Amino acid sequence: MSRSRWSRGFTLIEVMVVMVIIGILAAVIVPKIMNRPNQARIVAAQSDIRAIMSALKLYRLDHGHYPTERQGLKALVRRPASGPGAPSGRGGGYLPRLPVDPWGRPYQYLNPGLHGRVDVFSYGPHGKGRGMKGVIGSWQL
Repeated sequence: MSRSRWSRGFTLIEVMVVMVIIGILAAVIVPKIMNRPNQARIVAAQSDIRAIMSALKLYRLDHGHYPTERQGLKALVRRPASGPGAPSGRGGGYLPRLPVDPWGRPYQYLNPGLHGRVDVFSYGPHGKGRGMKGVIGSWQL
Protein backbone atom coordinates (compact mmCIF):
# COMPACT_ATOMS: atom_id res chain seq x y z
CA MET A 1 0.00 0.00 0.00
CA SER A 2 1.13 3.46 -0.83
CA ARG A 3 0.42 6.29 1.59
CA SER A 4 -0.15 9.76 0.29
CA ARG A 5 2.18 12.56 1.28
CA TRP A 6 -0.46 14.12 3.63
CA SER A 7 -1.08 11.02 5.71
CA ARG A 8 2.48 10.76 7.03
CA GLY A 9 1.98 13.40 9.77
CA PHE A 10 3.91 16.53 10.66
CA THR A 11 7.63 16.93 10.52
CA LEU A 12 9.59 18.14 13.51
CA ILE A 13 10.21 21.48 11.79
CA GLU A 14 6.48 22.05 11.23
CA VAL A 15 5.69 21.29 14.88
CA MET A 16 8.49 23.63 16.04
CA VAL A 17 7.19 26.47 13.82
CA VAL A 18 3.69 26.08 15.28
CA MET A 19 5.10 26.06 18.84
CA VAL A 20 7.07 29.26 18.16
CA ILE A 21 3.95 30.97 16.77
CA ILE A 22 1.92 29.91 19.84
CA GLY A 23 4.72 31.16 22.11
CA ILE A 24 4.80 34.56 20.41
CA LEU A 25 1.03 34.91 20.65
CA ALA A 26 1.09 33.94 24.33
CA ALA A 27 3.85 36.46 25.05
CA VAL A 28 1.79 39.24 23.48
CA ILE A 29 -1.70 38.34 24.74
CA VAL A 30 -1.18 36.99 28.28
CA PRO A 31 0.25 40.21 29.80
CA LYS A 32 -2.72 42.17 28.48
CA ILE A 33 -5.20 39.70 29.96
CA MET A 34 -3.37 39.41 33.29
CA ASN A 35 -3.44 43.18 33.89
CA ARG A 36 -7.24 43.41 33.70
CA PRO A 37 -8.04 42.23 37.26
CA ASN A 38 -5.84 44.97 38.71
CA GLN A 39 -7.52 47.59 36.52
CA ALA A 40 -10.92 46.36 37.68
CA ARG A 41 -9.83 46.73 41.31
CA ILE A 42 -8.66 50.29 40.67
CA VAL A 43 -12.03 51.18 39.09
CA ALA A 44 -13.83 49.59 42.07
CA ALA A 45 -11.71 51.64 44.50
CA GLN A 46 -12.49 54.84 42.58
CA SER A 47 -16.19 54.02 42.72
CA ASP A 48 -16.03 53.40 46.49
CA ILE A 49 -14.17 56.68 47.02
CA ARG A 50 -16.81 58.56 45.02
CA ALA A 51 -19.56 57.03 47.20
CA ILE A 52 -17.68 57.90 50.39
CA MET A 53 -17.10 61.47 49.19
CA SER A 54 -20.82 61.84 48.39
CA ALA A 55 -21.69 60.60 51.88
CA LEU A 56 -19.17 63.05 53.38
CA LYS A 57 -20.80 65.93 51.50
CA LEU A 58 -24.22 64.93 52.85
CA TYR A 59 -22.75 64.73 56.35
CA ARG A 60 -21.36 68.23 55.92
CA LEU A 61 -24.74 69.53 54.75
CA ASP A 62 -26.42 68.12 57.87
CA HIS A 63 -23.74 69.08 60.41
CA GLY A 64 -22.02 72.08 58.85
CA HIS A 65 -18.60 70.35 58.90
CA TYR A 66 -16.93 67.11 57.97
CA PRO A 67 -16.29 64.41 60.59
CA THR A 68 -13.08 64.95 62.50
CA GLU A 69 -10.18 62.67 61.75
CA ARG A 70 -10.73 61.05 65.15
CA GLN A 71 -14.39 60.33 64.32
CA GLY A 72 -13.25 59.05 60.96
CA LEU A 73 -15.39 57.46 58.29
CA LYS A 74 -17.30 55.53 60.99
CA ALA A 75 -19.34 58.70 61.50
CA LEU A 76 -20.96 57.99 58.13
CA VAL A 77 -22.34 54.67 59.40
CA ARG A 78 -23.36 55.54 62.98
CA ARG A 79 -23.63 58.68 65.10
CA PRO A 80 -20.30 59.65 66.66
CA ALA A 81 -20.24 59.25 70.44
CA SER A 82 -18.19 62.41 70.94
CA GLY A 83 -16.81 65.38 69.11
CA PRO A 84 -18.38 68.14 67.06
CA GLY A 85 -21.87 67.37 65.82
CA ALA A 86 -22.29 64.24 67.94
CA PRO A 87 -25.44 65.27 69.84
CA SER A 88 -27.12 67.17 67.02
CA GLY A 89 -28.32 66.40 63.55
CA ARG A 90 -28.69 63.13 61.79
CA GLY A 91 -26.52 60.37 63.12
CA GLY A 92 -25.06 57.84 60.76
CA GLY A 93 -27.00 56.30 57.95
CA TYR A 94 -25.03 57.98 55.20
CA LEU A 95 -23.55 54.60 54.25
CA PRO A 96 -24.98 51.18 55.14
CA ARG A 97 -21.46 49.97 56.00
CA LEU A 98 -17.89 51.09 55.49
CA PRO A 99 -16.39 49.48 52.43
CA VAL A 100 -12.87 48.11 52.41
CA ASP A 101 -10.71 48.62 49.38
CA PRO A 102 -10.44 45.82 46.79
CA TRP A 103 -7.16 44.71 48.38
CA GLY A 104 -8.85 44.13 51.76
CA ARG A 105 -7.61 47.26 53.57
CA PRO A 106 -9.69 50.08 55.05
CA TYR A 107 -9.96 53.37 53.20
CA GLN A 108 -7.94 56.19 54.74
CA TYR A 109 -9.43 59.53 55.79
CA LEU A 110 -7.65 62.82 56.43
CA ASN A 111 -9.27 66.00 57.76
CA PRO A 112 -7.75 68.38 56.97
CA GLY A 113 -6.36 66.59 53.99
CA LEU A 114 -3.27 67.17 51.96
CA HIS A 115 -5.26 67.91 48.80
CA GLY A 116 -8.26 69.91 50.01
CA ARG A 117 -10.83 69.92 52.77
CA VAL A 118 -10.90 66.16 53.24
CA ASP A 119 -9.12 63.32 51.53
CA VAL A 120 -10.25 59.72 51.17
CA PHE A 121 -7.78 57.30 49.66
CA SER A 122 -6.57 53.75 49.29
CA TYR A 123 -2.94 52.73 49.30
CA GLY A 124 -3.79 50.67 46.20
CA PRO A 125 -2.28 47.39 45.12
CA HIS A 126 1.13 48.11 46.67
CA GLY A 127 -0.10 48.85 50.18
CA LYS A 128 1.30 51.24 52.73
CA GLY A 129 4.90 52.30 52.76
CA ARG A 130 5.67 52.88 49.09
CA GLY A 131 5.10 56.61 48.93
CA MET A 132 2.38 57.97 46.68
CA LYS A 133 2.95 55.45 43.88
CA GLY A 134 -0.22 53.49 43.31
CA VAL A 135 -2.31 55.56 45.76
CA ILE A 136 -5.89 56.07 44.62
CA GLY A 137 -7.37 59.22 46.16
CA SER A 138 -10.33 61.56 46.06
CA TRP A 139 -8.10 64.30 44.64
CA GLN A 140 -7.67 62.22 41.45
CA LEU A 141 -11.38 61.95 40.69
